[in-house]
Amino acid sequence: MKRGEIIEVKLTDYAFGGRGLAKIDIEDGQFIVFVENGIPGQTVKAKIYKKKKRFAVCKLLEVLEKSSEEITLPYQPISGAPFITLPISKQQEYKKDSTLIQYDKIGNIKEVFDIFDTYIGSPETFNYRNKMEYSFSSIRKDLVTGEELDDAFALGFKTRGTWWKVENLDGPDGLFDEEFETQLKEIRLFLEATKLAAWHPPQKTGFFRHLVVRKSFHLNKLLINLVTSSQGIENFDTVEFTKFMVDLLGDRLAGLQHTINDDVADRAKIENGSNGLLYGEPIVLERLLGLNFEISMESFFQTNPQSAEKLYLKAIEYAQLNFDLSGEVVMDLFCGTGTIGQIIANQIENVKIIGVDIVAEAIADAKRNADRNGIGNIQFYAADVGKFLIEYPNYEGTIHTIMLDPPRAGIAPKTLIKIMKLGAKQIVYISCNPATQARDAKELETFGYKIKKLSLVDQFPHTSHIEAVALFIKD
Repeated sequence: MKRGEIIEVKLTDYAFGGRGLAKIDIEDGQFIVFVENGIPGQTVKAKIYKKKKRFAVCKLLEVLEKSSEEITLPYQPISGAPFITLPISKQQEYKKDSTLIQYDKIGNIKEVFDIFDTYIGSPETFNYRNKMEYSFSSIRKDLVTGEELDDAFALGFKTRGTWWKVENLDGPDGLFDEEFETQLKEIRLFLEATKLAAWHPPQKTGFFRHLVVRKSFHLNKLLINLVTSSQGIENFDTVEFTKFMVDLLGDRLAGLQHTINDDVADRAKIENGSNGLLYGEPIVLERLLGLNFEISMESFFQTNPQSAEKLYLKAIEYAQLNFDLSGEVVMDLFCGTGTIGQIIANQIENVKIIGVDIVAEAIADAKRNADRNGIGNIQFYAADVGKFLIEYPNYEGTIHTIMLDPPRAGIAPKTLIKIMKLGAKQIVYISCNPATQARDAKELETFGYKIKKLSLVDQFPHTSHIEAVALFIKD
């Protein structure tokens, strides 16, 4: 086997990170083939992109034969939900077992099965997302023939393993709002009728680029952002488009925005271009555990709010498991829009919360939401976590509890050392990547922080993603 080779294999097992696994007997043992997004029992066609002496890692190209465990669902298959045909109980079994092994393998936590607390499934396993980003492309994959069509007009999701080819989404995919995704085809046909071209990724030309939608479950409202280039913008009638969207969505449309982005990078973020409001408001309101949160198009907010409530409740339970936090100082690091800090401040009397995040816009959202919720015992700082701890040395020795919710890459080693030097009695560590949490657990133990409890939270059914909440107490 060599890099770039296309192979066919039968998958027999599941590995952490959503990889199906096949074992091939060789002279001196076994050669392991990992296939991203593969399901045990499937026979697949895959392309090798990493090759070592004992294993290879592949991208899934095509499922040639389904697993006997897969079921039929009334949703259009998309690459972003590779495990949707697997019963949720089986998904959870695979995720739990493969994740807990990482704590032993990476963090050397031999007692991981003893400290494991619970697996928290998502309250809703379908249509649970509150944000979805759809891509336009003038290169379309025909879902019937498999043919790649150039000079087309596609709106949907990129074909698995490609960055240039899009499959039209002609019906609900089972992840986002079913009513809206049923209407998406009408939006595509309306925009196609303008005769303005969809974006051509290789050539970096075209007009329509992305359609981003945020949903408030609390109000059942949608905030929508159409991202285009400026190529031919004089021929785009925003008034007509706005009228069409209002007529189509009615009272569900909370706001409609238009971002003009000529950056060649394939990203829909507003800061890469100019943004204007065509209709309504630039925010929607969501409600978590009795508190209201403003969500703008660029706000960081939990994608599965109902599951996020379960995650936050478990984190707060751990924080109070061994201590009374009333009157204590809790530092919320990598706080984003300050959601969990506000919930703690709202639930525990006389606690003082200090929230820190490097993203200034997130901190601005946090302050505004705290004012909206009438929470006064909380302070937010827009700063790099590592530098903040240097600039405010007076916090050393005064912090009782630290809430950590770092990015997927985990915590930089130098920053983690500074956090541990604060001398907090306990750390509640929320992670969207248990592998990096397991890695950090080894370093935390060198400073006397021993892992006492661990729960897994499934915020993203039908994907390989799993989150973890761990309690570390200083010996």
